[in-house]
Formats: sequence, structure tokens, C-alpha cells
Amino acid sequence: MPKLPKEHQFYDVSDYGRPIARIIANSLIKTSVTPIHVTIGFIISGLLAIVCILSHQYWTAAFFLVLKSILDAADGELARLKNTPSYTGRYFDSVSDFLLNVLFILTLWVVTQDSLLYAFLAFIGIQLQGTLYNYYYVILRNKYDGDTTSRIFEDKAPLALNGEKQSHVDMLFRLYRLFYGLFDKIIHQLDRNAVNAHNLPNWFMTCVSFFGLGFQLLIIAIMLVFNLANYVIPFFALYSLLIFVVVPVRIFINR
Repeated sequence: MPKLPKEHQFYDVSDYGRPIARIIANSLIKTSVTPIHVTIGFIISGLLAIVCILSHQYWTAAFFLVLKSILDAADGELARLKNTPSYTGRYFDSVSDFLLNVLFILTLWVVTQDSLLYAFLAFIGIQLQGTLYNYYYVILRNKYDGDTTSRIFEDKAPLALNGEKQSHVDMLFRLYRLFYGLFDKIIHQLDRNAVNAHNLPNWFMTCVSFFGLGFQLLIIAIMLVFNLANYVIPFFALYSLLIFVVVPVRIFINR
């Protein structure tokens, strides 16, 4: 089951691992492996990438970064195939992504001995990019009856779905709000009228998908392979300025 109806699906450059993710998910349908187990798998992959970066084994680090992106898609695929959507899985995924992003930037800062200010700006930028992408994507999914586990406004803990505990949902929701609440507010303030947008064309969503976490990790992987580790942090600090191009474009096409 895709996240969007076929006529509203767009080419998502950050979702390059989806074909392999589907193969992985399909191979796990009849097993006892749950989406949470797959999420734990991408956490392990991310941590292995960090160990490799610290050891300057950049090709291996790139492999684990890409594997992390693939498994990040596979957990949702498995949830849809097994028809076991959960808010526990949704928030656990997001919280894990946030913590890994912190560690990725800190690791690159340690290895490159770059400016701590640049590292901070790069992290803020990465989070704002991903939040903007998810903001538009979730609006689109809610508008066209797609997957609705993610909500446009995460202002209160949702009721637990079948098979999950409310206490787990509440705890992970609080962590989600702690980590993402400020970024959600910033993006909403930048484009508060997006929720009423009558048109989010496929080409626009494809452009926005360059801000997706999968593509961010791919950029890091490529830069590591080409021995450009010293440029990763400055790149993401500057790349975030494109947010101030994307938002006006969205407003213009819905004027």
C-alpha cells in the first residue's frame, strides 16, 4: 500500500532505496520480524556508519549510510504489508532519526575539527530541511487520503492503535515534541497557509524531496567517498538557504 494514491505519487529523490526496501519488507512478511525490529536495524546501521567515519573508513561509512536509508524505508513498507500501522513505530522512527542526525554532525565535527558554530548551523539546517519536506508531504497525504499515521499538526498524543500501548505512544510523542516541536513551529510560521494549498504539483514535491533525509545521507555518503568530509558541514549550513527559495515558490504556484 503506497503512501499516496497513484495519480498523486511523485518521484522522490530521497526515497531511492524504496525498491530494495520493498524486497526486504516482502521477505519479512511471514516472519516474526516487526517494523520496530527494522527500525532498530537502521539505528545499528547508522551507528556503524559513525564508527567507520571516526576510523576514516569512508567507503564503508557510505555503505552503512545508504543501508540506513534503505532500512528507514523498509520499516514503513513492512508495517503497510503486515497492516500493522502504529504511532509507536512512527515516533520511534522520527526520534531515532533525530538522535542519529545529532551523532552524524558531531562525528563529522570531531573528524574535521570544523567550527562548532558551523556544525550547529548545519544540524539546524538539516532538521529544517527535513521538516519542510515532511510538512508538505504530510499535507499531500492527508489531502488525498494517503497514509495518515503522520499528522500535519502534532499537538497532542494520538490514541494508540490496535496492538500498541498508549503509554508507549505517549512517551515517544513527548520525545518527538521535545526534539521536533521547535522545527515544526518554525516551518509552520514560514508557510502557515500551506495546509490550505490547493495545488502541490508532482514536480514541486520532487524538488522538495531534495531536502529529504534519504538524500541528505546520500550527499554525505558521496562527499565521504570523494574525500570531501571537510566540506559536509559547510555545505549543509549553506544548503539550508534554499528553504527561502522553496517556500516562495510554493506560495507563488498557489497564489
